[in-house]
Amino acid sequence: MNENFDYGVVDGILKELGCSETNIIAILQSVQEHYRYLPREVFPYLALKLGVPEAQIYSVATFYENFSLEPKGKFVIKVCDGTACHVRKSIPILERLRSELNLSDKKHTTDDLSFTVETVSCLGACGLAPVITVNDKVYPAMSPDKVSALLGELKEEV
Repeated sequence: MNENFDYGVVDGILKELGCSETNIIAILQSVQEHYRYLPREVFPYLALKLGVPEAQIYSVATFYENFSLEPKGKFVIKVCDGTACHVRKSIPILERLRSELNLSDKKHTTDDLSFTVETVSCLGACGLAPVITVNDKVYPAMSPDKVSALLGELKEEV
């Protein structure tokens, strides 16, 4: 166990949800909600507390796409690249975000953990294309200039 990691948050989640193997997904969801990702320190700790192999918890965390093992920013920006968004030029929006935040297709999160930029295959808002979300709030009919303006507003909140 890492003595520098505060396990109090995890203990609170376990107290609320119960130390049962059947609650692994709910526990991981709550941990990720708090930290915005799943810190590596939680896997051996949860294995001990739940009485299951660490590999079992890790396999659940890596099976579901919603879980992240990498730290995410305060603002998680998802750029839709589904057919409707792609045809309506979502890639220049993605390129503008990456350019302004010094990110790439390999680096998704800013060093200060303020922003994470991800692409998704569909956000289910095809009629509003091109679409992005910021922490699950939908921003329709985006353009590179609109996304630059939005970034300016978000940077003021950091």
